Amino acid sequence: MLEAAVEALGGRGREGQQTMAEAVASAVEQREHLVVQAGTGTGKSLAYLVPAIRRAVETKKPVVVSTATIALQNQLIDRDLPRLATALKPLLPREPTFAVLKGRRNYLCRNRVQSGAEEEDTELFDPRQLSSLGRQVARLHEWADDTLTGDRDELVPGVSDLAWRQVSVGGNECMGARVCSFGQECFAEFAREATGGVDVVVTNHAMLSIDMAQGYHILPEHDTIMIDEAHELVDRATSVATGVLSERAVSTAAKRASRLVEPGISERLAECADGLALMFSEVGEGRLDHMDEGLAGAIAAVREAAAACVTAIGPNPGELDPDAASDRRLALAALEEVREAAERVLESYESPLRDRTEVVWLAKTPSRPPALNVAPLGVGGMLREKLFGDRTVVLTSATLTLGGDFTALARQWGLGREVGQEAAEGGEEAHRAEGEPRWRGLDVGSPFEHARSGILYVARHLPKPGRDGLSPDYLDEIAELIEASDGRALGLFSSMRAAQQATDELRERLEQPILCQGEDSTGRLVRRFSEDERACLFGTLSLWQGGDVPGSSLQLVIVDRIPFPRPDDPLASARQRAVSAHGGNGFLSVSATHAALLLAQGTGRLLRSTEDRGVIAVLDPRLATAGYGGFLRASLPPYWGTTDPQVVRSALRRLAEKADEGERKPAA
Repeated sequence: MLEAAVEALGGRGREGQQTMAEAVASAVEQREHLVVQAGTGTGKSLAYLVPAIRRAVETKKPVVVSTATIALQNQLIDRDLPRLATALKPLLPREPTFAVLKGRRNYLCRNRVQSGAEEEDTELFDPRQLSSLGRQVARLHEWADDTLTGDRDELVPGVSDLAWRQVSVGGNECMGARVCSFGQECFAEFAREATGGVDVVVTNHAMLSIDMAQGYHILPEHDTIMIDEAHELVDRATSVATGVLSERAVSTAAKRASRLVEPGISERLAECADGLALMFSEVGEGRLDHMDEGLAGAIAAVREAAAACVTAIGPNPGELDPDAASDRRLALAALEEVREAAERVLESYESPLRDRTEVVWLAKTPSRPPALNVAPLGVGGMLREKLFGDRTVVLTSATLTLGGDFTALARQWGLGREVGQEAAEGGEEAHRAEGEPRWRGLDVGSPFEHARSGILYVARHLPKPGRDGLSPDYLDEIAELIEASDGRALGLFSSMRAAQQATDELRERLEQPILCQGEDSTGRLVRRFSEDERACLFGTLSLWQGGDVPGSSLQLVIVDRIPFPRPDDPLASARQRAVSAHGGNGFLSVSATHAALLLAQGTGRLLRSTEDRGVIAVLDPRLATAGYGGFLRASLPPYWGTTDPQVVRSALRRLAEKADEGERKPAA
């Protein structure tokens, strides 16, 4: 089956792919969890899809595939699965089927379009923003008459999140197909119905996390799940589990409630929004380990006023007209959201700092009003109970072994010891009794010969990176590397300020064109970069895990500094402190693990095919000199390493000359 699949997709079989497919098939058969690192070029999608499809067809139960990015989700649905279904049909009792399931917010809501309900308090926006919003909403109303799916991803060009919220609802805001006037025409219901009876359901980590967090299931009943891009699972689950309390959210809840309750009750909640905004203005941004009485009082007032509105709305009266049912559902959803967030914030301060399981912080940014956030310190407990408890899970990615093994990520996922470790550390039964899910780890390697294809250059001679932007030494180093490679460079910077500084200063010094993130859409920038071999592309975090530029357009990846989380990052710093408070190494468990994962993902942009050659240049000397440098280097593929700037520049010049020769050769 794997051979047929590889042939159908125009590829060629690889040893690592075959090994992974056999391991996935065995794990599914034995009902064991499996963690697989499969390097770029292995063909891991086919390695888990083929055994997944066979399992689904044989058992007549769907297999769920969860991804982190829209790009991979679209690749599976639009390219891989259609070809696989055709290729595997002769080898199975019937042709496999598949469907995609996204969150309800991704689909246009006909009821919202018809009612024309306004989501936001327009007094918060300037006239120019409102004018743009109006044009976008008008375009969405026109699109509503033409679209067959209502899927936001099919709207090109897209619209802002603010505009989309005017024509969509979340799962907690939907009144239900049986009540809604448009229930028989609901795009979200159509999409969900399409997953019924199919063999493979493709979804994303956010939907998977919502399915775990709610008391009812959105995904169809299943006993096997494949989690691709598994390195993203913890962040996506944490995001879903994060509550947000803001003046705007409270005002919106009060506005919705005002249609259903006595004026005095909703006005009380509106006044609480003003009080909350006043308290936010007096509190500094960042993590709040302790809360003053004023802010605590404002949050408690929000909780009580929201609860009073819910009580005033009362239980479901039964039959309501669609408009009234919609108003009721929208109001209750907004009220419960702010009430629950306020409750979580207040409850977090009832425990001593050492024993808290959640962290609270106030975010203030120029583009958004202040917001109080509350997030779990870890999601391992939820994943252990809700994800691993009643199904077989296969987790895979190109980067899962940090520091040389799976331990760091396994711990974050809530997994216990590997099956092989159980016998060595006290017996299998003891660890089963602790409720730790059994799992096996497998690294199938990569088809790339990293030591022959790539050089890891650490600029040991440079000073440690400072806090005031890129120093002249760093800019000189970047310029010399780019001159040696004649462009062909992807610059991955730890901040947007550093990326823009490098762009502005090096455009004055270099002949090679430099593109910078934010000057155009990421997709168009990557296309321009890949089409012009002398171009450079500078960017930050969101570029570290996206874009695929094989060939000689990319022969140099520059990393300005080790991507540790910022010292004032509220969630990372709280997690690090919690680990240290319980006797662990907080820095290694949190900051170094975070950096290792991002470093592996970012440097993985270099080699995208077996013919690619190039250099990874890390300017931060701590990768070579610090004690944790060995942990970080062990998280990267086994590139040939050097700290000699002359060696690496000579290598880059040879690569550039070879690429130029290839361009000058006449077509065959």
